[in-house]
Amino acid sequence: MLKRYWKKIGMLILIVACVFNVMNKLVHKLSLNKEMLQSAQYVYSEQEKENKQK
Repeated sequence: MLKRYWKKIGMLILIVACVFNVMNKLVHKLSLNKEMLQSAQYVYSEQEKENKQK
């Protein structure tokens, strides 16, 4: 019985895993404002390190 339906079972598991992954990313997504602030802080700190080495 399982031998006949292995492709359907595999596809179902794959679909559930993909939906879970997407939902997890949506729930834990940073807001655009926080992401931009973190990027700006990173670039600023890297420039400071570069200036100190010169």
